[in-house]
Amino acid sequence: MKIFRFIIPVMVIGICAWQGKRWLDTKPEARRFDVPPVTTFVDATAVSPMTYPVRIESQGTVSARTESTLIPQIAGIVVKISPNFRDGGFFEAGELLLQIDQSDYDTALTVAQAALTDASSNLEQEKALADQALADWKKLGGSGKASPLTLRKPQLARAEAAVASANARVKDAERNLRRTQITAPYAGRILTQRVDIGQYVTPGTVLANVYAVDYAEIRLPLSNKQLAYLEVPERYRGDAVGEQVEGPSVRLHTDVGGRRAEWDGKVVRAEGSVDISSRQQFVIAQVDNPYARRGEGRPPLKVGMYVEAEITGNLLKDVYVIPRSALRPNDEVLIVDDKNRLHRKRVEIDWRDEDNVVVSKGLATGTVLCLTSLPFAAENALVVPNIDGNGPRYMEGQKPERRGPPGGKKGKSGKGKGKSPDGQTAGSPAPTAKKKGVKKGAGKKGGS
Repeated sequence: MKIFRFIIPVMVIGICAWQGKRWLDTKPEARRFDVPPVTTFVDATAVSPMTYPVRIESQGTVSARTESTLIPQIAGIVVKISPNFRDGGFFEAGELLLQIDQSDYDTALTVAQAALTDASSNLEQEKALADQALADWKKLGGSGKASPLTLRKPQLARAEAAVASANARVKDAERNLRRTQITAPYAGRILTQRVDIGQYVTPGTVLANVYAVDYAEIRLPLSNKQLAYLEVPERYRGDAVGEQVEGPSVRLHTDVGGRRAEWDGKVVRAEGSVDISSRQQFVIAQVDNPYARRGEGRPPLKVGMYVEAEITGNLLKDVYVIPRSALRPNDEVLIVDDKNRLHRKRVEIDWRDEDNVVVSKGLATGTVLCLTSLPFAAENALVVPNIDGNGPRYMEGQKPERRGPPGGKKGKSGKGKGKSPDGQTAGSPAPTAKKKGVKKGAGKKGGS
């Protein structure tokens, strides 16, 4: 019994192994299909050298050339203001903006003029007395040099000083009288009006905040890389005063009321220091006559507006300009050789902006650049490029053959029939099956 316990499991395992091997040996052979080659179509372009003008982008806030605070130098009641002395009002240089009551200053001028007349009269009397004293000293037979006191020179000097003092008081009274009229120091605009008619003002009272409107300035920050492509007008010690170097042009734009507004200006100078927090250099752009009318619907360039700037930089010559989308990580691009195979190529970039990349080294005239984004592009991968929209460029053996539709129907060309998956021509009769031991005519006998 013990031996059967051992033999029976062995026999079962052996029979199972034999049957499994029999199944493996007699399994049908797997059908093989030819996998058609995968054709990757890409857009491409043939690059050529060109000249590219660099456009440097920055941004800033509009500020006035000069901002001032109008403050009176005398006290009095405001008796008159100009119609332009309102918030946002424009004025020209020398225009009367505000009038202070001048009656007290007219009186002070009259008193000062009277004092001057009295002092002048006393001076004339002292001159006459001095001449008389000199004549008397000579009649008395004075010899040598007469003393200053004998000739009344101290009295004459006191009279001359009194005249000078009175004359100064007249000039001061005339100046105070002129100061009752507050005039514009330059052509500008009222930012904030602080006083009105009937208000009493004293020296130090703020009358208004004004700013000049002959031109506006915008501080534009630039990085070191941007400065390398821009001719900044710098000033050096010893340059002629007032000498201004012509700087690059700049176009400012912003949205006003949902519409794009633009202004043209110039970069006129650079600031004298570098910002220690951002390590950027600020340049000053200037727009002349920012409040002039420039056509229908174009607003003025107001102080405080935030604008974006596009500065015209240097011209890059003999460079290759490619779309930014064609640039891959590590400054690589994909190029297509004469056999329609992809290759990675590292390039040297001079400049890049939002849309384009400027390449100085790594490309040559006629190089076919792949423009289609291929995240997993393999080296030497086969592609079909469409160069500059001229249609696909196929290599030998790459263009797929034209086949008819399935089911045996002829296509438009009228040639060829479709094939079934087993290789038979669609629509042809199936092969006749022959049975063993069955002779011709056996069907009649079976039916009788």
